[in-house]
Amino acid sequence: MGAGHDHGHSHGGPPPTGTAAAAYKGRLRIALTITLSVMVIEIIGGIVADSLALIADAAHMATDAVGLAMALLAIHFANRPPTDNRTFGFARAEILAALANCLLLLGVGGYVLYEAIQRFVEPTETRGGLTIAFALIGLVANMISLSLLVRGQKESLNVRGAYLEVLADALGSVTVLISAGVILATDWQYADPIASILIGLMIVPRTVKLLRETLDVLLESAPKGVDMVEVRAHILALPGVEDVHDLHAWTITSGMPVLSAHVVVDQLALDAVGHEKMLHDLQGCLGSHFDVEHCTFQLEPAGHAAHEAKLCL
Repeated sequence: MGAGHDHGHSHGGPPPTGTAAAAYKGRLRIALTITLSVMVIEIIGGIVADSLALIADAAHMATDAVGLAMALLAIHFANRPPTDNRTFGFARAEILAALANCLLLLGVGGYVLYEAIQRFVEPTETRGGLTIAFALIGLVANMISLSLLVRGQKESLNVRGAYLEVLADALGSVTVLISAGVILATDWQYADPIASILIGLMIVPRTVKLLRETLDVLLESAPKGVDMVEVRAHILALPGVEDVHDLHAWTITSGMPVLSAHVVVDQLALDAVGHEKMLHDLQGCLGSHFDVEHCTFQLEPAGHAAHEAKLCL
């Protein structure tokens, strides 16, 4: 005896017909335009002022531009309709973009640290005044981009990857400003490579956190905020429910958690209320307590599990 039921709940944010990041496509485009413009300005400034910290910030912006472009491309594919072969469409493209952003961020962090160490070995003279001017331009641009993405980063790992890159850039610009001020006031040239090291170190912790969340999605861990012990308890507490097995919850992409379960029901209770009422109660129970977008239930009598193929955990 089997029955399936699927239901969606809107919790604000993404439109019901798209992924969580789709609502922020326009803002990502603006952020990409700003990032590319400032990147060019900082590269010129870094060369003119001979500032590794400024060039490091520009290099980080280059990866931001790639990351933002990948995020936009992922949104395009993720919101394509599903097919017979890809029943969830390309929704996971956003998670893959977030993973690629993590790798880019870690690569840039390593590059900046390496170049900073080289500056300690072979010091160069940095022009503090010019560095401050160009770093200020970068900071203002980064703050504008952050304001565009701050809401979306709470709803989508894809947007969060882009947001963290821009945030790291903003912190990098502040660090460049401080180091340039020290050089201007004291002519202590080691302030520039020290600032570069700080920029590199600021990138890593946030990237590792994002990488952990991204891998959780790819490894189909339970959605964030969904306690599977509580889910099981809520299902078992419903009248007529005797047991639940093969209970699984995972995330397709940000804003699209799903759940499936085999629910053992008392035959007399099922005959009394009917399949429709039982499914409605199950869905209402989870929908009111947990943020799960799609639920699928199989209703079965006691003993049915013994006849199933032992393929599920």
